[in-house]
Amino acid sequence: MRLFQNSGLYPSYVARLNQLAAKTTHFAERRDVFLDDRFGAAHFLQPVLDGSPDAFFTNGDDEILQRRWAREQGMAGEPALEAILLAQIEHHRTDVFYNLDPVRYPSAFVAKLPGCVRKTLCWRAAPSGNADLTAYGAVLGNFPSILESWRAKGCRAEFFFPAHDPVMDEYGHDERPIDVLFAGGYSRHHAARAKILESVAGLADRFNVVYRLDASRLTRLAESAIGRWMPLRSHRRPDVVASIAQPPVFGRQLYELMGAAKIVLNGAIDMAGIDRGNMRCFEAMGCGALLLSDAGRYPDGMDPDETISVYETGSDCVVRIENCLNNWSEAKMKAERGRRTVRDLYSKARQWALFGKLLDNL
Repeated sequence: MRLFQNSGLYPSYVARLNQLAAKTTHFAERRDVFLDDRFGAAHFLQPVLDGSPDAFFTNGDDEILQRRWAREQGMAGEPALEAILLAQIEHHRTDVFYNLDPVRYPSAFVAKLPGCVRKTLCWRAAPSGNADLTAYGAVLGNFPSILESWRAKGCRAEFFFPAHDPVMDEYGHDERPIDVLFAGGYSRHHAARAKILESVAGLADRFNVVYRLDASRLTRLAESAIGRWMPLRSHRRPDVVASIAQPPVFGRQLYELMGAAKIVLNGAIDMAGIDRGNMRCFEAMGCGALLLSDAGRYPDGMDPDETISVYETGSDCVVRIENCLNNWSEAKMKAERGRRTVRDLYSKARQWALFGKLLDNL
């Protein structure tokens, strides 16, 4: 099987990638720097991470990366990023196209794929507006309610899951000086999460609470000097949150922080309903921290009685944090069980095997 996996860069991550890859000059060098940093690795299939010669990976929206490939292949002029991606797929003689960035490359793009492509799949488990993904052989995700919403739009939708990144095993074997860590987004899609963060931030006077927040564009504007004079109060973070907020972290930097944290706080996006199991759950457990997340329907192995802890409200979350930290030896054992469980149930080998079964059924 000749697999082509396309992903996309998170806007806030670009500056870090550019710094890490500053001395690279070729397509393969920049791509390899990205893959080595492990940002998004839970979604990258085993042949990609293993460097299989039959697997090709790119970030189709990375203009620096893509234009390097175009120049190296002798493409004339300044072709559009879509044209470069199509050329890569044809050059690779792709059999299976797996797209992690389908809103950017929806059904209209699938219609342009070269004839060598026999099967197409995409992952989508986030707000998608009016995106048309019906041309894909299947839309993959691990939130049943979101999968059902894709079926209602005429798509074939199948269960799939992020996987444990083996590199996580390198982290979290020393002391954990951070009591509570939250790393993630802060936007209009996170209203429930924002209330929890405000409650937990009140513990910062007694515990080492670390927030690495990726604020939305409107939040950054609202908190700027000029934004203070604009009607953007609803987009500003509460003072207790803003006072401890630090810039976002990604990739191996995030693994390092999780490996240094006793508790990793998580909260689903509002549109997830009762479904739980976003990528942060896999990352936190994989790095050996105790996952503390909002109550809901979790995937197998994420058991509130055995491997994770859950909260119902902001005040409940605060109480559970205090209980865990005051009885850390017991909570630590739960975290260790969680690490073993996510490693066993959600390995890269199992992820790849399930992907193969999905292909067989398309």
